[in-house]
Amino acid sequence: MFKSEKDTLLVLSGGMDSTTMLYEFMNRIAAAVNFNYGSNHNMRERECAREHCSKLGIELIEINLDFMGKYFESSLLSGASAIPDGQYSEDNMKSTVVPFRNGIMLSVAAGLAESHHLSTIMIANHAGDHSIYPDCRPVFIEAMDIAIQAGTYADINLFAPYTNLTKAQIAMRGKKAGLDYSHTYSCYKGGEKHCGRCGTCMERREALREAGIEDNTPYED
Repeated sequence: MFKSEKDTLLVLSGGMDSTTMLYEFMNRIAAAVNFNYGSNHNMRERECAREHCSKLGIELIEINLDFMGKYFESSLLSGASAIPDGQYSEDNMKSTVVPFRNGIMLSVAAGLAESHHLSTIMIANHAGDHSIYPDCRPVFIEAMDIAIQAGTYADINLFAPYTNLTKAQIAMRGKKAGLDYSHTYSCYKGGEKHCGRCGTCMERREALREAGIEDNTPYED
């Protein structure tokens, strides 16, 4: 059991959005959980998750979901060359969907939260994901909240305050919280430097620009 008065478990990738949530809600987060599911960029993100949790004194639980990388179909699981370049549109980025990824992660998080007597799970899905990723949409989050409450004795709830925010709006919150975004990772290709060409790199650049944040991300281009 966590020795804390805090009540929340955060699903933390190490990307921009969940790291912003870590900083914005640090006063209620008892622990964060990071999942390795075999994506191209898992290890880069995990390094960032470790750094920020260590800095804030928040315990990080690391869980392998390697069966997803072995058995699920997605360009996000198939190496850098499988990731398309170009704008973050449905036609271009649909190949990056990892089937039911958030459903699987939230199910594990629910078990962790109940085991450690925490009342809330947080996830950092946002409005920019709605058109491409079914398990980031409001209807999915609402359904998972009901399922988690129904499936736990403690009536654990799912809290997703970024669901209807843009990535730029999230970045503005991170700016206010003092988050250095150069210590987060986004690129779906998973290289040492962000490629600067894939949809998520382009979305990152646009969000930082709109939020008025100097972009110190190391890009290949």
